[in-house]
Parts: sequence; C-alpha cells; structure tokens
Amino acid sequence: MKYFSEDELKCSHCGSQGMKEDFMVKVEQLREELGFPFPVTSAYRCNNHPIEAKKDLPGAHASGRAIDIAVSRTEAYLLVEAALRAGFTGIGINQKGSSRFIHLDDLTTGVRPTVWSY
Repeated sequence: MKYFSEDELKCSHCGSQGMKEDFMVKVEQLREELGFPFPVTSAYRCNNHPIEAKKDLPGAHASGRAIDIAVSRTEAYLLVEAALRAGFTGIGINQKGSSRFIHLDDLTTGVRPTVWSY
C-alpha cells in the first residue's frame, strides 16, 4: 500500500490485521484522488475489541471492510462527496467535538446504501 501502513490498519485490541485487500484498494484510490492525508482513527477490529464486544453482532470494522478517517470541515465534505461517487455504501459522519471523523464501508448487507451521523 502506498498511503497506509500495516500498523495503522491493525486491531488496536489484539494487533491482528484483517483489512480486506479489495476494500483498501478503493480507499487508496480515494486518497490518491483527493490528495490530502487520511489519518486513520480505526480500521480492523477483532470481535473481542471492546467496541465490537458491546454489539449484538460484530460491525463493519470486524469484517475488514470499514475505516474511520480523521478529517473535518472542507476535507470532510470532499471526502463524503468522493466516497459517494466511488460507491461506498456506508458513510458515518462525526463532525462535532474534538474527535471528528468520517466512517467509510462498502458492505452490501443490511440497509445499504446509507448515511448516518454520530
């Protein structure tokens, strides 16, 4: 990968790497197109990760098909706009407080496509 290290994509709980290659190709293409950094706040999460363990069923991050990117303001707008064009099917928006990020996934199960706010 050109823009992301294995370290920033691994589970912060157990250290395992479970990101799907085809998903990361799409994220890399998006990063290339936009031309600004994508600081990763969360990528793969194992089923035992504290956030996943609280859920009835593991979420998108546990599938290796989701990433949270720390962006705000104009970059957040541009990222959401480009993600929609690129066919990402889940877009979560947190643009309040000090930990602003955009969640992207490409799941096809459940209610998709969808956009939500945190």
